[in-house]
Amino acid sequence: MEHCLVKPRAVILDVYETLLMVGPPPPDAENQWLALWGQFFRQPPPLSLAEFGLTCERWIREEHAQAHVRGIPFPEVYWPRIACLTAPDLAALEPAALEAFLLAQARIWHQVCLAEGAAETLRWLRGQGLYLGIASNAQAYTVAELNDALQHVGLDLSLFHPRLQFWSFEHGFSKPDPHVFRLLQARLWALDVVPEAVLMVGDSLENDIQPAREQGWQTWHLGDRGTGADGRWPQLHQALAGAP
Repeated sequence: MEHCLVKPRAVILDVYETLLMVGPPPPDAENQWLALWGQFFRQPPPLSLAEFGLTCERWIREEHAQAHVRGIPFPEVYWPRIACLTAPDLAALEPAALEAFLLAQARIWHQVCLAEGAAETLRWLRGQGLYLGIASNAQAYTVAELNDALQHVGLDLSLFHPRLQFWSFEHGFSKPDPHVFRLLQARLWALDVVPEAVLMVGDSLENDIQPAREQGWQTWHLGDRGTGADGRWPQLHQALAGAP
């Protein structure tokens, strides 16, 4: 069944598995980890890549538990802090060097690329004069990953209105917290955009679609139609082009 949309004035986009598709680590990830540590510290890493990941997960669980006690149901960690707790040597790096290390480390953990059809639709949306925004559970390296992927196709983050970008690492909480959508809607009100004129595009029913609907927004569940989703980027483009 075709998903009918009313032409929006603003489109808010999720990042991972929506704008960026996430692939597995490179085959030589452990060797790249050794090389990365050698590049920054001239010595072998104190933990293997797998040990680094497991220890990070323990710190994240502890941070989340503390946040839950403080009444934050959907907390977000600050990744540089987690990384430095896990490998204290990292705390000695200057901020710019730490940022570069963590971006390189993210590229060892996963590989990302712009979703098929996303670039064409983003160009079309820009041409329609719509406000574009971001609602992403993310870390600082996500911003760099997305900008790099966009630059490969002649685009960049300037596509997105600076007041309509929610990156969870900047706030300490994450989707599906309704405050994410409330915050964005408050900024949309300032642009005279009513909830019915906002479209949320994301791959997660729990994190993107349900909380956006509760805010009164239109939604597009990105994914294969055979799985019950509304369709991928070409179908979204088609639906928007035909929207009244």
